[in-house]
Amino acid sequence: MVLREAFRIGIGLPPTAISYRILRYLTSLQSAVIAEMEVNVKRSSMICPAQYTPTERQWVSNLDMVMTTYHVAMLYIYKPNGSADFFRPQVLKEALSRTLVPFYPMAGRLGCDENGRLEIICSTEGVLWVEAETTSTIDDLGGFTPGPELRKLVPTVDYSGDTSSYPLFMAQVTAFRCGGVSLGIGTQHTLSDGTTASHFMNSWSEMARGMSQITVAPLIDRTLLRAGVPPTPRFHHVEYEPSPSLITSVPSLGPNPRPSSVSAFKITQNQLNTLRAKSLKNGNKTKYSTYTILAAYLWRCASKARGLLYDQPTKLNMAINGRPILRPPLPASYLGNAVLLTSSIALSGDLQSEPLINTIERVHGALQRMDNEYIRSAIDYLETLPDLTAIRRGAETYRCPNLCVISWMRLGLHAADFGWGLPIHMGPANIVHEGKIYLIPSETDDGSLSVVACLETSHMKHFEKHLYEGLMSVDKIKARY
Repeated sequence: MVLREAFRIGIGLPPTAISYRILRYLTSLQSAVIAEMEVNVKRSSMICPAQYTPTERQWVSNLDMVMTTYHVAMLYIYKPNGSADFFRPQVLKEALSRTLVPFYPMAGRLGCDENGRLEIICSTEGVLWVEAETTSTIDDLGGFTPGPELRKLVPTVDYSGDTSSYPLFMAQVTAFRCGGVSLGIGTQHTLSDGTTASHFMNSWSEMARGMSQITVAPLIDRTLLRAGVPPTPRFHHVEYEPSPSLITSVPSLGPNPRPSSVSAFKITQNQLNTLRAKSLKNGNKTKYSTYTILAAYLWRCASKARGLLYDQPTKLNMAINGRPILRPPLPASYLGNAVLLTSSIALSGDLQSEPLINTIERVHGALQRMDNEYIRSAIDYLETLPDLTAIRRGAETYRCPNLCVISWMRLGLHAADFGWGLPIHMGPANIVHEGKIYLIPSETDDGSLSVVACLETSHMKHFEKHLYEGLMSVDKIKARY
């Protein structure tokens, strides 16, 4: 019945338009199913390190300080493998307790030093563990698009109290009626970035599989990212300046933002090849990274979809892992935030009218300047500011007319095998800020990826249109007419 109706909707449309219209129809049906999902918590507890760990107060770096203070919610989905002890909570809890020994800061709490600066209190108070169940099935989740319903699969905390009142790491195992499970985690962003979160999850899964110790121990020394004495910034750090505001004739809505929504768009290997071919036009021989090309392309698509004025400045923020860039390099095992933003600012009209290669060059230039000297200068610049909380990344950093493109392509997200197989899905459970776009690798390793975008609801259909039109090959464009 559903498929018959879907094909009825597609009658008379070009092939590509049919697929998009059908996908949109099926997604609306899936959303209706997800809206009925109820998650019932059966039990919760605090999991502490299995052995003695240091009790200390850890200084946090400037890169930790500028991060948002909420938990980043990530979701893993696993289908049943027929095992009688599939995702047995006791196995996961014991493995988690053992993993917290080398990762002991994660069992602590946030606090403040005598000057009011955030610090991590390694107190072994533990991480939050939740066991839950739902009458829904994994198939009911549809395309795993982040949103309020998927957020039910990750623990929540009350942020209205003191920062020392909530755990820095949370995990929730939810059993589905079909026998599958989800593992939702929340990692406080002052504590770590995505690289550390992925390292922790993969280490936890190793312990659950019965390993006596984790393969790679975390490096716990945030002083490696201390500013110079005295701090001597050498560059102009536009990435920490306020993002451009929206030029509009529409009266301001004040503190109430326009409604936003999240959609996920699959991009195939062939479509990526089409986009890459466009970057090689006019004799250009520079080999740009997939991220560079996509970030430039998505910036253009968003500017068009938002209907920005020609003279509207727009800022593209890009999250860069500084570990391999620093000299000497920080190891991937560094526990903390080593992610920095690099930014490019342009007029919307220029982005919409210039050849794609020009936009790619803008992005490439912003990425290329992120060398050891620039990163050290950024850390020193932050040290000179009287109040780092004033530039902490929030909604105003990313929202229209600006954009932030974050790649999870190299985090090893699908490697977390707890002994019952690899996840069939891994991605954000929700996206807090409008203007954020995540690039998520395919779990099938077929070269495709998902573009998961949070934009104003009124802009989303236009974004989809511009996204896929630009990914069509010349032959397919001719076939439409």
